[in-house]
Amino acid sequence: MSDLENKKNPVVITIARDFGAEGHEIGRMLADELGIPLYDNELLVRASLRAGESLDKMAAYDERLAVENMAFLPDRYDARSYSDKLFQKMSQVILDLGETESCIIEGRLSDYLLRNNPNHIAVLVTAPFEDRVEIVRKKRGLNKKKGAKLVKQQQKAREAFYKRYSAGKWKMTSGKAIVVNRAKLGREGCKDVIAAAYRYKVAQLEG
Repeated sequence: MSDLENKKNPVVITIARDFGAEGHEIGRMLADELGIPLYDNELLVRASLRAGESLDKMAAYDERLAVENMAFLPDRYDARSYSDKLFQKMSQVILDLGETESCIIEGRLSDYLLRNNPNHIAVLVTAPFEDRVEIVRKKRGLNKKKGAKLVKQQQKAREAFYKRYSAGKWKMTSGKAIVVNRAKLGREGCKDVIAAAYRYKVAQLEG
């Protein structure tokens, strides 16, 4: 796709990731393969400019949210309020990206936000629980028990994020065009499947 076509008919891939399935790594490989940008932490940069907050403050809060699930605790109104504002800013960034350029967007409920975009390919990267525990355990030097605890905690936080910000209308498994199993296909295989879908969609639009 030429630069002009990239702007005229952007095709956007969103990647939802079960924790430990290496969705981020697959996203990076996909970006290299297709020559389109991957937006993850970059969303924080753009959102921070809109919100008038420093990037450090945004990034620090986002990290706390992921680890502690603070936005879902009813007795932490300030945390929930700030999280809501951050999500509103990120939502607009995601919608803008979906209209302006071919790209890959990870997480942030991007699949839900872009569900009505006809050129959107929603992907879920998954793997069986035990496989994800083993991946996380090896990467972080944890024993199996601690690895399993971390995977459960982070997965619960991601699912709660979907429930809260879609008002219970959307799950991580909802509306996916493609579900790839990291344990079965490996990172390379997952990347190839998603890339093939992207190229098919681009060919449709160019035809």
